[in-house]
Amino acid sequence: MNSIARFVSFSFVMTATKSKVKPKIDVSWLQVLKEEFEMPYMKDLQNFLRDEVKKGYTIFPPQELIFNAMCQTPFDDVTVVIMGQDPYHGKGQAHGMSFSVQKGVPPPPSLQNIYKEMVQDVHIQFPKHGCLLEWAQQGVLLLNATLTVREGEPRSHYGKGWERFTDTIIRKLADRWDPIVFVLWGKSAQEKCTHILKEENAAQHLILTSAHPSPYSANQGFFGSHHFSKINQFLKKNGKKMIDWQIH
Repeated sequence: MNSIARFVSFSFVMTATKSKVKPKIDVSWLQVLKEEFEMPYMKDLQNFLRDEVKKGYTIFPPQELIFNAMCQTPFDDVTVVIMGQDPYHGKGQAHGMSFSVQKGVPPPPSLQNIYKEMVQDVHIQFPKHGCLLEWAQQGVLLLNATLTVREGEPRSHYGKGWERFTDTIIRKLADRWDPIVFVLWGKSAQEKCTHILKEENAAQHLILTSAHPSPYSANQGFFGSHHFSKINQFLKKNGKKMIDWQIH
């Protein structure tokens, strides 16, 4: 894995003014998605985000972190995809990686349940914070279906174009020659991905599904799913480096 992502700034901005703070993305992803960024729907999405800011809405994550998952995990390094829904909508939580929060922010309930299952499954210590950067830097792409959200309004940016963009990301990964693990927790992630991953080019990948780790559903199949150990078993079988799940 690359220890230092090759970040580049580019022109996808959501502020109405000429902000010096621009989103960053690893150059490998910019190459893979170059044509996608030029599609009309992405221009429409950018205009939508600018209008949201003009109307006074606070948007999460901060502009420079929208594509953070693709900063921390270069395209060729992805061995695992953990699919989320949309970013956390509370102040200071979202930083562009599914389920992850920045250090100093209390881990939300779903992440706490992820930790509980992980500790039980692979017998490591319960993490002291909720930042999953160490996973991302080992090849775990922490991808949300939508990459932005209004403060305090979950799912507020659904249907604006992000889903088409992240569908393309999944498809590009499924097209790779080497095996990848796709982790789909909850109905939303499963509905989004299974129509893409049923294609012939996905036959070599491992698709893990269970209930969502939310407190409302974790007891319906997420707990006891043993996904963390299953991921490492698959990676080892295919000659790939296993994930050290311990968060330090």
